Amino acid sequence: MTLPIKPMLLPKDLYGQTNGEVNPKLLTDIAGGKLHHAAAKAWNAMIAEAAKAGIELKPTSPVDTYRPLAVQEKAFLARYDNTKRDTRHEKWKGKDWWLKPKVAGVAVPGTSNHGWGLAIDVAGMNDVKLKWLLANVARFGFSWEVQSEPWHLRFVKGDK
Repeated sequence: MTLPIKPMLLPKDLYGQTNGEVNPKLLTDIAGGKLHHAAAKAWNAMIAEAAKAGIELKPTSPVDTYRPLAVQEKAFLARYDNTKRDTRHEKWKGKDWWLKPKVAGVAVPGTSNHGWGLAIDVAGMNDVKLKWLLANVARFGFSWEVQSEPWHLRFVKGDK
């Protein structure tokens, strides 16, 4: 199955902000975390619609919504080191980093869509939930970011 991936438009009020250090006034509390206010409004509408279909949508954890820079750095350092190996390779702070064996990758700190409050990792992804999401996420302004992470959605609508 191919996940639809749409280009992302950044909401204008995020221009001039720093990824992972977004002004708290731009973030809105949701059940289980925080999102940029536009993403939060769309997410809340989507989870209400999903609930009518018997589908529960919630984030996997509070930092799988808005992810502050310090949390991004901690997650990166837990999953990457400077040991050269045949795994995913990233550049960060002028150094080479390789993914440790048997762990999932994360974005380089300061580049994650979680750091804008625009991404959310959906808990308990299964075939029923994925089928519902495939049929509905675009209506709410969400899309997938990568094929390998069906649980990872991002708000792509910008200010539209």
